[in-house]
Amino acid sequence: MTVVIAILIFGFLIFIHELGHYLTARMFNVGINEFALGMGPKMFSRTSKKTGTVYSLRLLPIGGYVSMVGEDEDSTDENALNNKPVWQRMIVVAAGAFMNVLVGVLTVLVIVSSNELNATNIVAKFSENANSEQRGLQVNDEIIKVGNQKVYTGRDMLEAIMFEGAEPVDVIVIRNGEKVVLEDVIFGQITEKGLVFGQIDFTVYGESRTLGSIIKHTYFYSKSTVGIIWKSLVYLVTGKVGVEQMSGPIGVTSAIGDAAKMGIKNLLDMCALLALNLGIFNMLPFPALDGGRFVFMLYELIFRKPVKREVEGYIHFAGLCLLMLLMVFVGFNDIKNLFK
Repeated sequence: MTVVIAILIFGFLIFIHELGHYLTARMFNVGINEFALGMGPKMFSRTSKKTGTVYSLRLLPIGGYVSMVGEDEDSTDENALNNKPVWQRMIVVAAGAFMNVLVGVLTVLVIVSSNELNATNIVAKFSENANSEQRGLQVNDEIIKVGNQKVYTGRDMLEAIMFEGAEPVDVIVIRNGEKVVLEDVIFGQITEKGLVFGQIDFTVYGESRTLGSIIKHTYFYSKSTVGIIWKSLVYLVTGKVGVEQMSGPIGVTSAIGDAAKMGIKNLLDMCALLALNLGIFNMLPFPALDGGRFVFMLYELIFRKPVKREVEGYIHFAGLCLLMLLMVFVGFNDIKNLFK
């Protein structure tokens, strides 16, 4: 059942991603050869008599693609992607990631709307022997900043404490209508895969659902999730997190199973994280990714001339090889972790 749920989630997110490319390509009258869901041999296909586009479902539910005329080769067709203005091509390339981010935000909206109360950043009660209480935090304090990170809701307070509160950190609160600076506040700690994170050691008040509170919590919930993803990438690039701590499809499938066992809310939270993660990762300026292609188009927009097709092709191929090697490494690491 875990595998089935994971396949459905992956398949949906990939479909939405490719749908973004497809819809914007159609909007700019770009010729489309094929719109495929999945990889490998065709299980089902249908050709549109009007446009000649092939719509196919393929055997392996591990990907998908939109094949556009003039996408990877120069074409004389006026409807080829390579003959469209660069700003239109940039929109087509970025549309897949945009759709994933949109799905992530909409999923967060569902989560927030279904909560009777959404967590605020106001302290309600401390855990027994809470470190933060001993360092000056009080009940009814409204936490507005942890370290260098501003706080607006319970969700981004949790993120701020997670990344900033692993060590003593300055905290700014509103107490009796005035700003109070608490120096070197200590929170709880948790160790995950060799990394130490701060952990909240108190509960907070909830905020009732109103249209305004739903919009506010949806925005900051989404922003906080993006922040977690971005900081994880920064940790990876700076070496604070090693590639052995990354998870691929196998590890993510296991995480989806764990989330599903804890209920629909946790599963939706995982879906939002995956959707936002997929959107952000695809727009990283790395060859073979949408973000890498976007960078080449940005160069063309600025300097009024494109990079030679052959040079760009070699760079994307090299990037693809590196990504495949990374996927193989992460896959073996996921399998190893399953037997720990």
